Amino acid sequence: MKSWKCAVAHTLVLAALVAIGEAHAQAWPNKPIRWVVPYTGGGITDIVTRVVTQKMQTALGQPIVVDNKPGANSIIGADIVAKSQPDGYTILTVIAAHAANATLYAGGRLPFDAVKGFAPISLVGIAPLILTANNNFPAKDAKELIAYAKANPGKISFGSSGVGAAAHLTTELLKQTTGTFMVHIPYKGTGPALQDLMAGNIQILVDVPSTLMPHVRGGKIKALAMFSKNRVAGANEVPTMAEAGGPALEASTWVLFLAPAGTPREIVARLSAETTKAVNLPDVKERFGQSGIEPVGNSPEQAAQFLNDEIGKWSKVIKAAGVKAE
Repeated sequence: MKSWKCAVAHTLVLAALVAIGEAHAQAWPNKPIRWVVPYTGGGITDIVTRVVTQKMQTALGQPIVVDNKPGANSIIGADIVAKSQPDGYTILTVIAAHAANATLYAGGRLPFDAVKGFAPISLVGIAPLILTANNNFPAKDAKELIAYAKANPGKISFGSSGVGAAAHLTTELLKQTTGTFMVHIPYKGTGPALQDLMAGNIQILVDVPSTLMPHVRGGKIKALAMFSKNRVAGANEVPTMAEAGGPALEASTWVLFLAPAGTPREIVARLSAETTKAVNLPDVKERFGQSGIEPVGNSPEQAAQFLNDEIGKWSKVIKAAGVKAE
């Protein structure tokens, strides 16, 4: 009899906790939401977050305050959110570096779990990467680049915005797929890498179209191919890798929203729904298209699957290339 009463009491306590959680979710949001961007202002992560959350805050009825917390390849900002209360008032934006960090800092070197520490909300958009070269480089497309690299192993230097960045790992993937050897020169950001590309100090650079296409169109560098299945809005004059005579590789950076693990499902679902609505607004789709970003907006389950797939994809590249975190 005593154990039966204890079981009933336990069930009542659980029911009460569920009811409290549901009531909390129904009352949400009733104050401003802090949205952490683990990068400086002005980049793709920051711009996409601000464009989308500006639309979301109208629907949610509360201000969304974007808080830039750059540093340590996005780890500082992500750690803040991972350790925040899972109440729907602290949210995080991540890009492809978050997936790479799961492998680069494996073995407990991250202050949080890149998967278990968060509740995926929605994949906001995907930005296929573009392969560019300095104007003096002899190759005019991907096919000629690969042929030159095979004939001149180690004589091509490629830049990136940093070790483990999507641009770095995408070039490593190209090397692995084509059996070529090119030398990686990491920079602290795309800006200095781009300057060295235009100066001829490095031969090729991979990054997002929104950063590189203005310089392609200005005649300062040349585009060789896009790492995408189809041509990309905002850079539709650039052929895909397959069209340019290279392997049919697809690689991108992307923008994905995360909440701290344990955030009520109702809140995560509401954030996901509002994200999807926002990215499908005509003016947002137009803004994304101009920047070479493909709008997505999907469910928490789909976002979680995408993140797991990206972690797996880049883990193989990182291990094969022997990439080590700085």
